[in-house]
Amino acid sequence: MSMHNYMEDIVGETLDILLSERDDLCKCDKCKLDIAAMALNKLSPKYVVTSKGRVYTKLNELEFQHRADILKEVTKAIEFVRVNLKH
Repeated sequence: MSMHNYMEDIVGETLDILLSERDDLCKCDKCKLDIAAMALNKLSPKYVVTSKGRVYTKLNELEFQHRADILKEVTKAIEFVRVNLKH
């Protein structure tokens, strides 16, 4: 197994949900990557190297404050990219 930042998965899932709920946002790959990168830079990484680590991290993801922090940072990144489009 290789090392993986599980936070990338969580941010990606959150981003997909938020983008599906809004029609006023650009959803091109560049904007999605910009949003994800901004959010990930504000959140602590969650590196895993084993299946057990993935399970533990996934359980940790269920904590309310953890989800709220991710939602807050992804939402802030969406708004920043929306206002500052680079294409």
